[in-house]
Amino acid sequence: MFKKIYIFILPLICGIAYGNDCIKYKHIPNVSISSPIHENRIVQPDEPMDKLHGNVLATLIQDFDLVVDIIMHEGGYCVVLKKVDATVGYNDFLVSIDKSHRKGSCTYSAIINHEKKHVDAYLSVINDMKSDIQDSVFNAANSVMPVFVDSREKIDSVIENMNYGIQSHPEVILIKQKINAAQEIRNKRVDQNEDNTELKICLS
Repeated sequence: MFKKIYIFILPLICGIAYGNDCIKYKHIPNVSISSPIHENRIVQPDEPMDKLHGNVLATLIQDFDLVVDIIMHEGGYCVVLKKVDATVGYNDFLVSIDKSHRKGSCTYSAIINHEKKHVDAYLSVINDMKSDIQDSVFNAANSVMPVFVDSREKIDSVIENMNYGIQSHPEVILIKQKINAAQEIRNKRVDQNEDNTELKICLS
């Protein structure tokens, strides 16, 4: 997702830059990774659900804010990627439980406590993979080359293309796949380790 653009206009530099001449201005981009603030929402849909289990729907986001240098030259501009502020992680958890569990009841709390373990499983994946996420976004950002444009009107399009290039970079795609695979394994483990003791106490 493309969110913000920060542009710094640098002083005029002597010489004319055309095509690949802009490559000489490339530098190693700074990359910062943060996790989104997540929200837990609990719903009890009208449709019947498994009374012994709830469900968690998680939303994984990958947002990239680009900071670029615009280097002015006679005849045009060099657009140079300077920094990427990336937000990667889960920002929304929708927890669903059967409406037969009255809010505040023993069984309601037992189901919610179990689903919180699933939420923690999602969050633990992001926490444990921070280094891999950092590396993937850095490698994607570092692959973005400076671009020459002959008019200011073309700058926004170039930055959007840079953002798309990062999102579609093989390492960024792969890390998303790894995150999805890891959360699936951990969530299955949560259910395998669950003996429903808390719920059984409620029903005894």
